[in-house]
Amino acid sequence: MSRIIFPILALSLAIVACCSPCTIVPGVTSPTSTESIPTETVTFMPTETVQPATMTLTVYFTDISRYQIGTEPYEEAVTRIVPVPASLPEAVLTQLFLGPTDAEKAQGLELVLSGTTGFSQLTIENGIARVYLIGECSSKGSTYTIANLIYANLAQFPEIQWIKIYDQNGETESPDGQMGSIPYCLEP
Repeated sequence: MSRIIFPILALSLAIVACCSPCTIVPGVTSPTSTESIPTETVTFMPTETVQPATMTLTVYFTDISRYQIGTEPYEEAVTRIVPVPASLPEAVLTQLFLGPTDAEKAQGLELVLSGTTGFSQLTIENGIARVYLIGECSSKGSTYTIANLIYANLAQFPEIQWIKIYDQNGETESPDGQMGSIPYCLEP
């Protein structure tokens, strides 16, 4: 019988020793049920932070003081740092329609919208950029409109030779041919 009890007793003590949260050290009392056992909090910190790839774009806005006194060019370039886009021209137009920052406004830069609120599509094919505007465009008799800003912003790309701007109804004065075109609503 002792042959059976001794191995069971030894196995039981081994299991208790492995599973026990406390180590008995002579002269040191173990915590009672009302005392808390100190714990450590482990925080895992990534060793390397992956930053999204960014690039700097040039975006043009209207320098209102130069425009008011008739000193061309009316557009002033600013830079924007953005995530690397699929289409640079589209990213520039997106930044244009976001408008100048507060700091850029403080420098006298404005966005002349001519009643538009954005663009729904930009296509570039055979050197022709086609921009489809959102919002009811109107020049309100002005010779300077959102078309000027769109031209200034897209002219920086060598793959674009002509720019055709379409109104909210998908119309422009000269939809065909290798030439620029604006919609009737942006005529003075």
